[in-house]
Amino acid sequence: MSEAKANVAEFTVSEIAFSVKRTIEDAYGFVRVRGEISGYRGPHSSGHAYFSLKDDKARIEAVVWRGSLQKLRFKPEEGMEVIATGKLTTFPGASKYQIVIEALEPAGVGALMALLEERRRMLAAEGLFDAARKQLLPSLPRVIGVVTSPTGAVIRDILHRLADRFPVHVLVWPVRVQGETSAAEVARAIAGFNALAPDGPIPRPDLLIVARGGGSLEDLWSFNEEIVVRAAAASDIPLVSAVGHETDWTLIDHAADVRAPTPTGAAEMAVPVRTELIGRVDDLARRLPAALRRGLDDRRATLRAAARALPQPADLVASARQRLDLAAARLGHALAMATRVQRGRFERAAGRLSPRGLHRLVAHAGERLESTGARGDRAIDLALERRRERLATVGLAFRRAAAIDHERRATRLDTATKLLASYGYKDVLRRGFALVRDADDRPLHAAAEVAAGAALTIEFTDGRIGAVAVGGGVAPDPAPAPPKPRAQPARAASPRPARRSPTDQGSLF
Repeated sequence: MSEAKANVAEFTVSEIAFSVKRTIEDAYGFVRVRGEISGYRGPHSSGHAYFSLKDDKARIEAVVWRGSLQKLRFKPEEGMEVIATGKLTTFPGASKYQIVIEALEPAGVGALMALLEERRRMLAAEGLFDAARKQLLPSLPRVIGVVTSPTGAVIRDILHRLADRFPVHVLVWPVRVQGETSAAEVARAIAGFNALAPDGPIPRPDLLIVARGGGSLEDLWSFNEEIVVRAAAASDIPLVSAVGHETDWTLIDHAADVRAPTPTGAAEMAVPVRTELIGRVDDLARRLPAALRRGLDDRRATLRAAARALPQPADLVASARQRLDLAAARLGHALAMATRVQRGRFERAAGRLSPRGLHRLVAHAGERLESTGARGDRAIDLALERRRERLATVGLAFRRAAAIDHERRATRLDTATKLLASYGYKDVLRRGFALVRDADDRPLHAAAEVAAGAALTIEFTDGRIGAVAVGGGVAPDPAPAPPKPRAQPARAASPRPARRSPTDQGSLF
């Protein structure tokens, strides 16, 4: 060994390894590396993630510690092209260099779209987007739960539209709609609304709206996360997705029961227009008396037809009475015929017999005749008695059936009569109200219909009185009025409480 080589310093393996480690870390520090994820099998049991980044010419090992993995906005997936930000270092135990990743993002919109499409196919294969899972929205929810940011314009648009159409009670669950924790917060909000007890201190919503304004694909990515999609699909409360603008689509739109083009559109889907409902109620109220009259007329006609179809009591026993009379009329004639037949036989036999034998035969025949006559009388009496008993039983059963049917029909008629009377205005007058009519005896519905000096007639429960209007009526309030029947009796004037603004729902938080 030469003297020059003998003077070269000696290093241990560890010294060389850590020297290389310090050199690489000092020379590179934090770097951004673009490549395709390879060999990713999910987090290790320790919570860390190990995989490789590769391109067409090289490969570098990568590790994501547990704390950093939980904060990643986009989780690693096999075959995904990403840009990784982290610290370049070495692992002395295996003599290799690696990158410790602290941030991870897809490499461009194309990678995001590929990831989105792969996730959509996976969730669709599980049946989370099936139409059979969709629920119908309630026609008029009492409470609406909104999952959105409490400070954005979205919640103001929703509340304003609800107030214009049909004011209802609104519960807002504040969440971040963008950022690392956004997806978890949205999923917890959906599950939290579903966990509310129907009769608890906080009312359980009848409808949920998950809303966010428009943005880029990255801004809306929280609503593509699997945890949010599964929470929406598992919701027992009907859910409306209103994320982004009309052209924006996220995976929660497929899992929701209904997708709204905008947050304002979601509010319009949630409740009907109050004035339209009032109009429908007014129309039904106008049609109700006519429907009741038609129903009573139909039932009255049915009752009369049933009464005509019932036979008369005399008709039920007429046939039996006629058969009895015929049998009684034939009985005497049959006895006479039998007597004549027997007499002829007797006379023929008498010609062939001696006087002594004749006397014996006559005596014997007389005994048989008396016995037959006695049995015939008993049979006739028994038959007549049985027919009388059957006739009495039939008559009693008919009278009972007729009485029961008559009582049942009388009860139904009395019930219908009371129902008809309850819809009349006479009972309203007996409760202390009065009906105001004009000079043509037409009922007046509003004060605006009365002119100064007009002649009026006021009807009370015990009669009518005449009156003259001192001043003209005042124009009605332009705000929508509650539905009124066509002939609503006038109520006595009473102080009215101050109106409350339909949008005054108290504090949201």
